[in-house]
Amino acid sequence: MHQSAADTLPVDAPPVDTPPAPAARPAAAPVALSPSRAGDFMTCPLLYRLRVIDKLPEPPSAAATRGTVVHAVLERLFDAPAGQRTPEAARALLRPEWARLLGKRPELAGLFPQDADGAELARWLAEAEQLLDGWFRLEDPNRLEPAERELYVETELDSGLRLRGYVDRVDVAPTGEVRIVDYKTGKAPSRDYEGKAMFQMKFYALVLWRLRGVVPRRLQLVYLGGGGAVVSYDPDLADLRAVERKLLALWAAIQRALETGDWPATPNRLCDWCAHQALCPAYGGTPPPYPLEVPTASGAGDR
Repeated sequence: MHQSAADTLPVDAPPVDTPPAPAARPAAAPVALSPSRAGDFMTCPLLYRLRVIDKLPEPPSAAATRGTVVHAVLERLFDAPAGQRTPEAARALLRPEWARLLGKRPELAGLFPQDADGAELARWLAEAEQLLDGWFRLEDPNRLEPAERELYVETELDSGLRLRGYVDRVDVAPTGEVRIVDYKTGKAPSRDYEGKAMFQMKFYALVLWRLRGVVPRRLQLVYLGGGGAVVSYDPDLADLRAVERKLLALWAAIQRALETGDWPATPNRLCDWCAHQALCPAYGGTPPPYPLEVPTASGAGDR
């Protein structure tokens, strides 16, 4: 799945310079809610506003980009038949997937601005190889036949709130039991922060239940960094209904913020990696002027 703010701490260095804020633009009312943007609002309402309402650009991150490439390799590897899904085959996909991503997003070349001999890119790819090798220690892809890979899901709750996102992998047992799997390229969080990542998984379980009428049997987080770890949770219907209530309350809070213009900054452990420090009051900055009129969409969340 695409990485999100619910991931563990990035491993790249905090940004040194933040570009000046662009001129204020008309606010855009959010239209759907994803796990990443829900996580943004719960972490820091101002961050949500700058990303979703103001749509301010953020410089690319080497760690996040590496995660995107590794996710693409893990998805593509299952194109090969069982028996050919080897660590060597995975490593062989790295450079082509990097080239594919670079073709779509040429600005990513700026990640390695002074790398004439390619040494920096080689180190970056070697770190990605280590993550892939870690995955093979945790799972055997030759014994897996995913029902879905990089699955886009979207549903609308009875309230009108739309939920959407991408699921890395869906496994379905011969008995019909469903397992949702998400790859994380960071290291496993402490128990104090584990719930944040699992909330993301419960979000997807809620969406799949609404779409298919089946409560997933297992939610599985596969952490590739820091030695690797697999964290599992078996949800029940009460869990999913609780997540739905939480999302409805979250959406109501977003609606209030849209109406009042109150998007408080909430300093937290991710601030050192935030691209918008220069605009944050907690760091002496000033956010762009908030538009006086914010068009509201009837019933939904995040763009």
